[in-house]
Amino acid sequence: MSTSIPLQVAPSAYSGLIGCGRRDTTPPDGIYARMWGAATNDVATGVHRPLTTTAVALQSVAGRPRLLVALDIALLGDLGGAADAERVLAPVRAALSLEPGELLVNCSHTHAAPWAAMSRSHNPGGELIGPYLDQLSTAILEAGREAIDALAPATLTWATGSCDLARNRDLPDPASPNGRFICGFNPTADADDTLVVGRITADADGRVVGTIVNYACHPTTLAWDNTLISPDYIGAMRETVESQTGGAPCVFLQGASGELGPAHQYVGDPAVADQHGRRLGYSALATLEGMLPAGHALRYDGPVESGAPLAVWLPAPFEPSPALDGGLVEVPLPVKPLPPLEELEAQHAAADDRPIKERLFRKIQIVRNLGGGDHEPSPAWVWRVGDSLLVAHTNEAYSCFQEDLRAAFPDATVVVMNTSGAEVGYLYPPELDGLDLYQVWQTPFSKDALPTLTDACIGEGRRLFATG
Repeated sequence: MSTSIPLQVAPSAYSGLIGCGRRDTTPPDGIYARMWGAATNDVATGVHRPLTTTAVALQSVAGRPRLLVALDIALLGDLGGAADAERVLAPVRAALSLEPGELLVNCSHTHAAPWAAMSRSHNPGGELIGPYLDQLSTAILEAGREAIDALAPATLTWATGSCDLARNRDLPDPASPNGRFICGFNPTADADDTLVVGRITADADGRVVGTIVNYACHPTTLAWDNTLISPDYIGAMRETVESQTGGAPCVFLQGASGELGPAHQYVGDPAVADQHGRRLGYSALATLEGMLPAGHALRYDGPVESGAPLAVWLPAPFEPSPALDGGLVEVPLPVKPLPPLEELEAQHAAADDRPIKERLFRKIQIVRNLGGGDHEPSPAWVWRVGDSLLVAHTNEAYSCFQEDLRAAFPDATVVVMNTSGAEVGYLYPPELDGLDLYQVWQTPFSKDALPTLTDACIGEGRRLFATG
């Protein structure tokens, strides 16, 4: 056999102290829950499935803990505003003695949850938004403390699969002569179907104590006709995975889904969301089923002469990496020229079309909250966890972000997360600049913002692997 062929194939893995915790974050009845401009209702009428927060604590034997939290919410606070996010997260960091780079909260981005922003407290049910923000803070703190208290020797092993739930949603408008795009299934465009699955097993007995599902797909199954609080497809996905892993908590991490969503979406029927969730859950279970026991690789065991010369590969122990490093990187992202606030406020006051009024309100929040310069500082979390790289940021990047990161680290499992913290807007590929496309005109960031973020995260990832 050629010496260029590896004689052992090991998965990306991490060996250290790991713990999990979970709390319910379902909002109170009557809360303002309008996420869609086309919606006619402001207040949710019930609950499809509960919302949750799930925490995974990671700590090297001699190091400090890091806390990864999955939160069932679309986003924390206003577009471009950090005040509401800090109201939720600052007490958690203080109580658990965590630095900003040691607490990473990824929002699932479900569009069937309340918009947890104080700027919306004047709406029907808005008086419950402030208490709900405090409820989220308490739940994250309790789940985080439970996870830290549960820290014990364990192994996190990664595997990569696929699921075709996510489809490209940049559709040239068939009725538009002006090159407008509409946001929905484009059957002619490719979509990133990468599914990354993590399995946490206790070193003491091999028991599965948690799973992680990282997938890029907008949770927009349930739309303007839906009046129920829901995690969208994520709820049924978790239920499906947990039913086959002894009830171990399943953590969902939203990937780089800027242009990705289900083909069948924008419905009011929760059964469609559940169908999507089971579909992703089955794909995750298939990926889990293909994994070797924790701490094992496939090793070449030599040939056996039979009807054909057979290459035998057998499971063999290996030592997963104990490396745990990284934190927060502040990346200055270039911003487009923005319209004056007074102009937007005048347009909003004059508008009588409900969807147009909603668009203007969102743009007003962005202009109010940004610093006014030609660059806006944006946080990114870059963690090395064993042989994997976890990269998260606050905005909504197109899937080329995760594809470029994975290409830069071909020997590592790369987990990429959108919507982690206080979101501002979309990050789109430069070649789309100037198109009449939602992700282009919604965002205050220029065409150079996504390459800037990509380069910064790749650079930090390379530093972490070079020093570890």
